[in-house]
Amino acid sequence: MSEESDSLRTSPSVASLSENDLPPPPEPPGYVCSLTEDLVTKAREELQEKPEWRLRDVQALRDMVRKEYPNLSTSLDDAFLLRFLRARKFDYDRALQLLVNYHSCRRSWPEVFNNLKPSALKDVLASGFLTVLPHTDPRGCHVLCIRPDRWIPSNYPITENIRAIYLTLEKLIQSEETQVNGIVILADYKGVSLSKASHFGPFIAKKVIGILQDGFPIRIKAVHVVNEPRIFKGIFAIIKPFLKEKIANRFFLHGSDLSSLHTSLPRNILPKEYGGTAGELDTATWNAVLLASEDDFVKEFCQPLPACDSILGQALLPEGLTSDAQCDDSMRAVKSQLYSCY
Repeated sequence: MSEESDSLRTSPSVASLSENDLPPPPEPPGYVCSLTEDLVTKAREELQEKPEWRLRDVQALRDMVRKEYPNLSTSLDDAFLLRFLRARKFDYDRALQLLVNYHSCRRSWPEVFNNLKPSALKDVLASGFLTVLPHTDPRGCHVLCIRPDRWIPSNYPITENIRAIYLTLEKLIQSEETQVNGIVILADYKGVSLSKASHFGPFIAKKVIGILQDGFPIRIKAVHVVNEPRIFKGIFAIIKPFLKEKIANRFFLHGSDLSSLHTSLPRNILPKEYGGTAGELDTATWNAVLLASEDDFVKEFCQPLPACDSILGQALLPEGLTSDAQCDDSMRAVKSQLYSCY
């Protein structure tokens, strides 16, 4: 870490905050690191995480939340705050902004985040729309597999798919291993039609990408797209303007060339549907993991919000999470854009 970063850790604005300046809150649960020695080393090299400073960094972020957002209804547990520090390489200011964005996003899109629990998404889970592969990639990343062709629009709106993705991300990020290694997305667009693609317009795309880039503490290391039809050029044309360059460069379009996919995701971790040797694609196991977490999601996402959370208004939304009206005009151009690529 640079001398500048080191000085940030001991800057007067952070160090001067003390527990005596504010009413003492309930003491958060103690943190016990579950990382292996190799992951501790990786976190040090890639995320600027120093084990000897870890709890001091968490306390600094906690103090900043209490000082700058005293009415923010958020967990201040060590383990919870570490997610945001790791996602922003222990930059206090960026981690704080990510935490605020995280809560702003949840409050700005109630149809996605209200009553978010596995039992409310049984139809999506049963469809096989998404799952997490049982094996990680060579870098230790979990692989989130998404299959849009499994979604039947007449059964439920596209927002239910987004709820299922967010539910899965929330479960994955509980693991410190995932916080350090990040995740990989494998998206199979086989059979996606023009009518189905038109549901994913600029408004939906902008919100989803805004959350993934600026409103959720997860590191997306790669997005591998397979079996994409010509229509995907239109879908990607909708998505790309909202992507930061770093994320855009992590999109890889493989078409039906699975050998190209195997250079990044080896066959021994893939199901046979993608030329792998790990057996048939299993969605039931991950569904069971989510459903077993019902109580945790009820506690986190199904409680009434305190009135003081009204401080999280549109002004605090990350770039990309604008109001519906700001995206309505661009929606009119979607079908013509898609037709041109069909």
